[in-house]
Amino acid sequence: MAEFIINKEVKTDTPTVEVTLSTDKPLPLGRHTFRLVVVDDSGNTSIPDEVIVIVADAENPTAVLNAPRSVGFGASFNLDGTKSFDAGGGKVVTYLWTYMGQP
Repeated sequence: MAEFIINKEVKTDTPTVEVTLSTDKPLPLGRHTFRLVVVDDSGNTSIPDEVIVIVADAENPTAVLNAPRSVGFGASFNLDGTKSFDAGGGKVVTYLWTYMGQP
């Protein structure tokens, strides 16, 4: 069990860790990024690996959008919302797509 604080490493000697939360200190709804770096017995350090965890609303559906990370100039590509879900037991029936321009 570990209490995670943004940008503060939690060191363990086991390959799994529980993200310990409570009702007074929950993760907010939305996407949260966790990073793992491992060190071998010679002190060599890995490059980081990251995963995104979505904290889902129990009433409203959660949008999950997948897309290619890069595409060729002038090439078409697909946006994919099939991993969107409703944790409250409902069914996603409509997808509203919006192009937001360049960041």
